[in-house]
Amino acid sequence: MAQHLTKKEFLEKIFDFENEKEWNFKGELPCIIDFYADWCGPCKMVAPVLDELSEEFAGKMNVYKIDTEAEQELAGAFGVQSIPSILFIPKDGKPQMAQGALPKDSFLSTMKDVLNVE
Repeated sequence: MAQHLTKKEFLEKIFDFENEKEWNFKGELPCIIDFYADWCGPCKMVAPVLDELSEEFAGKMNVYKIDTEAEQELAGAFGVQSIPSILFIPKDGKPQMAQGALPKDSFLSTMKDVLNVE
């Protein structure tokens, strides 16, 4: 299952954007972060796909969810204007954002290309 992140957890596990200007990923494994809202139809379509991926690739990557209603500051920090917005964060290198409800095969190809997870 995808883990929900609060701002505090994000600052500890992912990136402390309050104190660091340059991207500095704190995680041990690459990850996917789903910026979503409970009322969003496309978000509801993506949720089971992300849960599947989190189980299939457990130990190789982490899958997180951020509720944009509860964590507006986090959504703003990443310029999230439409949901779902999916942030792919490799272990090394810059994160990449994708928008919209992606099908599973799009997740798999981006995981391979951006996260080096197969």
